[in-house]
Amino acid sequence: MLKAIFTWWNGATLGQRFHISRRGVFVGQDDYGNRYFEARDNKDSYDDRKRRWVIYDGYAEASKVPPDWSGWLHYTFDEPPTTAPLKRRAWEKDHHPNLTGTIHAWRPKGSLARGGERAVATSDYKPWSPE
Repeated sequence: MLKAIFTWWNGATLGQRFHISRRGVFVGQDDYGNRYFEARDNKDSYDDRKRRWVIYDGYAEASKVPPDWSGWLHYTFDEPPTTAPLKRRAWEKDHHPNLTGTIHAWRPKGSLARGGERAVATSDYKPWSPE
């Protein structure tokens, strides 16, 4: 319960949920579980556009927003991807969030973060030393 009151980085707080229930309309959800909302009116807007926002599923990380939803959030597209999905090209790869700083981050062979045994040094290495 305290998590829902105080921690905004783990989803919506109680205050945000109250605000969304009064002022927002659910627009859709992406493959990562993020939920997208749009204001019922442009009352709080400074540029006469309805405000748009995302409630992250879990930790708030902007790279978890796929490109099509990001375009909608930034008013690049008028219609959300639920009503007007973007045409995917054959060469496009699937979206993956940035995993840096998580346990799922890529750690190349020899990385200290990967752990394990250090590779044996080869005998052809000669350190430089000043004369």
